[in-house]
Formats: sequence, C-alpha cells, structure tokens
Amino acid sequence: MNTIFQVPKPVNEPLLGYAPGSRERAELKGRLAELRGQVTDIPLIIGGKEVRTGRTADIYAPHENKKLLGRYHKAGPAEVELAVKAAAAARNTWGRMPWHARAAVFLKAGELLAATWRQTLNAATMLGQSKNPCQAEMDSACELVDFYRFNTYYAERIYGQQPFSPSGSWNYLDYRPLEGFVFAVTPFNFTSIAGNLPTAPAIMGNTVIWKPASTAVYSAYFLMKLWQAAGLPDGVINMLPGSGAEVGGPVLDSPDLMGLHFTGSTGVFNGMWRTIAGNLGRYRGYPRVVGETGGKDFIFAHSSCDTEALKCAIVRGAYEYQGQKCSAASRAYIPRPVWNRIKDDLAAQIKGIRMGPAEDFTNFMNAVIDKRAFDEIKGHIAFAKAAPDAEILAGGGCDDSEGYFIRPTLIETTDPGFRTMEQEVFGPVMTVFVYEDGEFEETLRLCDSTSPYALTGAIFAQDRAAILKAGELLEHAAGNFYINDKPTGAVVGQQPFGGARASGTNDKAGSPMNLMRWTSPRTVKENFVPPAGYKYAFMEEK
Repeated sequence: MNTIFQVPKPVNEPLLGYAPGSRERAELKGRLAELRGQVTDIPLIIGGKEVRTGRTADIYAPHENKKLLGRYHKAGPAEVELAVKAAAAARNTWGRMPWHARAAVFLKAGELLAATWRQTLNAATMLGQSKNPCQAEMDSACELVDFYRFNTYYAERIYGQQPFSPSGSWNYLDYRPLEGFVFAVTPFNFTSIAGNLPTAPAIMGNTVIWKPASTAVYSAYFLMKLWQAAGLPDGVINMLPGSGAEVGGPVLDSPDLMGLHFTGSTGVFNGMWRTIAGNLGRYRGYPRVVGETGGKDFIFAHSSCDTEALKCAIVRGAYEYQGQKCSAASRAYIPRPVWNRIKDDLAAQIKGIRMGPAEDFTNFMNAVIDKRAFDEIKGHIAFAKAAPDAEILAGGGCDDSEGYFIRPTLIETTDPGFRTMEQEVFGPVMTVFVYEDGEFEETLRLCDSTSPYALTGAIFAQDRAAILKAGELLEHAAGNFYINDKPTGAVVGQQPFGGARASGTNDKAGSPMNLMRWTSPRTVKENFVPPAGYKYAFMEEK
C-alpha cells in the first residue's frame, strides 16, 4: 500500500459525570446489576485459546467480601511453557506486520472502550477493585483510552525519527521488536495500568506474556476480551493469572525473555531484577527492565499557601481510592501557623467522608482490596494509636465484617521519622509533621532525605521564591512534581508518569520514552555510488 500513514492526533477522552438522571449513570447501574448477577469463569488465554487448569481461586467484591463474582484458573510451569511457544509463534507475523496495522488494532480498542465497552470495564473495576464510579471512569475508561490513542501516535513519531543522509547515500533506522517476549506484570489498583503494560510493547511489535494481579483478574479478563474484539491476533498477548512463584519463576527462567514491564512493590521488583541478573547467561541479550514501584508521596505547604486548596489536596490526594495509589499523598509537612488554621476543619472534613459499597454512588470511599491489605493497614494504625509521639485526629476505625473498610485516618506526629512518615502504607492514612515557620528550607531537606522513594510530591505556596526553592531542594524527590495541586491524577499526554530512586526506572508511562524501551533499532546505510578502488588520494606521490 503506497501511503505514509498518520495516526489521528490524539485528544484526551472526556470524563463522564454520572450525575443523577444521566444516560451514563443508568447504563453503568444496569451493567453493574448484570455482572453481579452472574459468576464468571475466567480461563487462561494462551495463543488465543481458553485454557482451564482446574486449579481455581474465587473472586469476591472487596466491599462485600462474601459476594462471589467469579473464579479464575491458575497457571503453572506447564502453561508458561505453552505461552512461551505461543508468543514465539506469533512474533514473526506480528513483528513483521506493518506498524500502522498494529496501531489500528489498539486504536480500535480505544474506540470500543470509549463506547460499547466502557461500562463493562467500569463495572468490572468497581466490583472487583472497589472503586467508585468517578475513580473507575478516570481509570478503566478515560486513562486507558488515552493510552491507546497516545501510544500509537508516539509510535508513529518514533518510527519517523531518522538520521541525516548526505548526498550519495541513504541512512535510516529500522525499529525492530525485541528478540523474544516481554513479561508484563500488572497491579490491582489501576485497570489502565493492566491495560497499558502488555499493550505498549505489543504496539512496537513485541509479543507478551501477561500476569495480572490475582486481586484484579476479574477486570483483566474483560480487557483480554476487549483486545480480542478489536482484532488482536492470537498469541500476541497471553494472559496467565497465578502465583508469582508458579508463573513468574518459569517466565524469568525462559531463554526467550527479553523484557520486563512491571508495576508493583519495590521488593518484588528488586527480586525479579536480581533473578534476571543471575540468568543473564541464558538469554539472547540483556532484557529491558522497566518498573514503576512504590511511593511515599508528600504534600509540602509553605506559609503563603492557599489553605482551602491545601485541605482539598490532602483529602483527595490521600483518600481517593482508599489511598491505594502509588501516587497517593501519605505524608505532609505543614508550618505551624497554617496547621493551627486548618487542623480542626480538615479533621472534620475527613470525619464526614462517606464510605461504603462501590455500587452506592453517594460514597466517596470504598473498601481496601483484600484481607491482607486490611490487616497491614490496620497494623500501621494500631502502631500510631499506641505511639507516644503521634495522635490520631480523625479515623482509625477498621471493620472487615462485611467488607474491608478502613476509615480515612489523619495522624499528627512530632517525629519526622515516624513509621508512617517513612514506610509505604498503601491505604487511607495521612501523617502530618508540623514544622516551625522559620524552618522551611531545613524541612525541605528533611522531606528529601526521609523516604527512599521518589514518585510524586507537591508544593503549596503563593510565594514564587518558595516554589523555586522547593523545586530546587526537592529536585530528585519526585518524578512527578506538582505546584499547588494534589500529587495524584497524572493524565496521559500531559504528565508522563514515573519516579526514580526506589520508585522505579522512571521510564514515564504515557510518553515516547516508555515505548522506546520496547524496540531495538538497526542502523542501515545504503551507498548509492560505492567506490571502485581501495586507494585514497593521500597515497599518490604527486
């Protein structure tokens, strides 16, 4: 086909409001009822075929922990071997497919998701991951649509980056897929991440083995069906839910592994990287390792800040989706005069937050993901309750009798190294350290050095000099840095997302930087007029 293809210029998918009486509210409630009324049997998908192992695990709604949504089949070493073969079989045809044909599959997936599949993914995310309609809409609909629109556009831009060619020759870069499969490991907290980590390498011509989090297999299954509906060829993405040991171990041991695309805990990522390093002798080359891991994200207030904006950022940044975001604010540094003005009202706002099932649209918060998370967060709160240098100003209640509910919790501490100021809690817990008004720069340095993470952070100030000083002293403390805004809610195409230090490799999902990791360029030079003799001019006597 004699044409130079151009991906449509991407625009961010508009966020639907789900107001009472709206069409989208009625559609979403209807889809929620349909999914609640059935128990979904979820197989593995290998080479486009459904594989049932008989080793199953049940899926329950976190906010209604006796409500069975489905059960999924678990993969093991034998299924990993099948998936490796399926990925290898698909690699030649998929990798050699014209780039615009691959892009078309995911552009179509984006348009299907924006229309007929929207409420299926939203409802599955609300039920399986306990998100309210706003959080689900931002995640499983809008952000994922954006990934497909922007990543295909970025792929075109990458392929268009070509070297200079002087007269007499033609130089170009051939952007090859990697010489093996990519292992995508995705977390429970964002359906959009689960929908992006396998597909970003696939857009660049790679085949993928995908292990979704066990606590998010429900929405993952519908993602797989969406890609199939968009025309994704068999074997390009192979879905293998199961335990990390039974799936991850055999995958990392495969000689065909050439990439890891990971979002999850820092500890797990470090372990996988060590395994890959120990296996270097068996791989064809050095696997690409891309990871986004933990965060201990901060809000830092200056005495000149807008106090109403600060309070809103704390409530939304810390407690939306129960604090289960890598970017969620979990520590704050506030000058004493500001704290004295906002403390009582902030605590009152937090105490007034409505919490309950995701299907009740009046709730701001829902349940944490499972019993294990519930117990870990409850342990942090119990520690704070017993500590002499901390005080719980709001929340602290935990109840798992019907769902895994933890009240939004606000802690004030006099110790800047207090456990919940340093350790990732991954729950609805915000800890505040109050600093003296004249210790702004000293406390900025403290903020920078307190945590090993460097994912997101925010400065609240009206004083421009204070903003500049914060940007300078916190230069490496956050890969996504916000000025007078909460440190959550990065938008594809606007704020490429990722952090450094213990927060990951900072390869910026939602940008060309990430897609470049999934290609291996080959330089090609064609000489139109090659020399006919080997002698150079300097070799002549006269």
